[in-house]
Amino acid sequence: MITATPHSALPAQALLAPTSSVRPAREGDAAALSELCQPFVRSGALRERPASVYVTRVADFLVAEVPGGALEGCMGLRVHPAGSGEGRGSVGVLYNFCVAGHRQGHGVGAALLRTAMSVARARSLGALFTATTGGGGLFLRYGFAPTTARLAPPSWVESLDPRRNARILAKIL
Repeated sequence: MITATPHSALPAQALLAPTSSVRPAREGDAAALSELCQPFVRSGALRERPASVYVTRVADFLVAEVPGGALEGCMGLRVHPAGSGEGRGSVGVLYNFCVAGHRQGHGVGAALLRTAMSVARARSLGALFTATTGGGGLFLRYGFAPTTARLAPPSWVESLDPRRNARILAKIL
């Protein structure tokens, strides 16, 4: 005879974790975007941006939202038109990427990145760039590779804080 200790049943909430949907940010999301980013600013993972940036650039952002409206992640996608004589088309820069701590490792970041890449392709962007002070594992899994600053949009490169020692990654679309 085999005897086993019964396992306690998991609560229904543990079995049915809410799933996020990704959508473009709306004007009313600016305060929630700023709040979502604060833990990452405090840890040094994100640059501090005034709350007004989230208001003026809300159209740049994609957000991951759970049923009920709470934001669990965001990513900005800024288009940089080709400069005269650059010999390339418009490109995009992904910035301000964060996923709430309790949702990391659940596919929220991957969903945001896949959506951003789809939006970039729909806008006929030639490449995407990002800068990271971390390992950049998610970006690398999605085909981004380290690149030099000279290949990135000059105005964006000039905006990077050299003290952060960020690594630039790119993906040709």
